Amino acid sequence: MSNSSAGTSSKPRTASSQPSETSSKRKRGVFQKELQHMMYGFEDDPNPLPESVALMEDIVVEYVTELVHKAQDIGSQRGKLSVEDFLYLIRKDSPKLNRCTELLL
Repeated sequence: MSNSSAGTSSKPRTASSQPSETSSKRKRGVFQKELQHMMYGFEDDPNPLPESVALMEDIVVEYVTELVHKAQDIGSQRGKLSVEDFLYLIRKDSPKLNRCTELLL
């Protein structure tokens, strides 16, 4: 998943193996079963390594968290958060935008 469509982050990225501040405060393994099924659906092994699933979960949670924070920044200018704030953030990623629009209809 590329987060280039969501703009640049004000936080510097590090290649550290240390868990991020966000991931250390949350309960891990919440999306384990769902991610295993999704990984298999994308032609991974039917039983992926727990480390692979944990890494995917960290990546997904970090991406969604950053997207929500950016949407909050946009929404705070109007005083509320809306679906349009999220659509605005993914406007340059046509597949994501099309899929979100399809799901919202």
